[in-house]
Amino acid sequence: MLTVTSANVNGLRAAARKGFVEWLAGTGADVLCLQEVRAEPQQLPEHVRTPEGWHVIHAPAAAKGRAGVSLYTRREPDRIQVGFGSTEFDTSGRYVEADLPGVTVASLYLPSGEVGTERQEEKVRFMGEFLAYLKELRERAAADGREVLVCGDWNIAHTRADLKNWRGNTKNSGFLPEEREWLTQVLAPEAGGYVDVVRALHPDVEGPYTWWSYRGRAFDNDAGWRIDLAVATPGLAARAVKAVVERAASHEERWSDHAPVTVVFET
Repeated sequence: MLTVTSANVNGLRAAARKGFVEWLAGTGADVLCLQEVRAEPQQLPEHVRTPEGWHVIHAPAAAKGRAGVSLYTRREPDRIQVGFGSTEFDTSGRYVEADLPGVTVASLYLPSGEVGTERQEEKVRFMGEFLAYLKELRERAAADGREVLVCGDWNIAHTRADLKNWRGNTKNSGFLPEEREWLTQVLAPEAGGYVDVVRALHPDVEGPYTWWSYRGRAFDNDAGWRIDLAVATPGLAARAVKAVVERAASHEERWSDHAPVTVVFET
């Protein structure tokens, strides 16, 4: 089995103080993909930066205190790559990938965007470049007999089943028609050619949500968004046997506004 967990930690230093360290000690994951780390490696306590039993790649953003992605792997990777060949985005702490036997695993933090601002324009530019890279990555992996798994915070709810209050968000970043169409292209066999693994295993349910605002009682009411995805090439997706959102038992026990998403594959 290959078990991969993705988690937007909403600041790794803060998460470490709230329970991430204890969660990490208990996880059975073989690979951990983190997003929104928001720290330079030297700013992290050693037991978080390089915990015993893990090989760790940190890819912080050039802009201090923003973004940042990391990969923790039980096995030492055969190859590591930070960024996806983008002049604009390779130092933005939004993508890192590693080759393990038979599979390339990546941690993605797609920009969140905000309608009517430069942040949304940045998101659109990122999506355009990244879809082209996803196609190239899939083709290159196929030529090498490898599979691909891109886990992370995609910051897009694909369908109405992926957020509780879809009616109130049709004009907001994260649920815009053009964003949803882009994700459709990522998942279209004739385009990106990838599979949304969690949705494939849970086809007829609302959610399971992965992010809840800290405002109001969103978590208690399960008024969330499913924006943390595990997106895989079809061969690997077909081997997925289990996908769970590790939702905290209570609001007080959360160490992030996101919950870890864990997928188990037969190997």
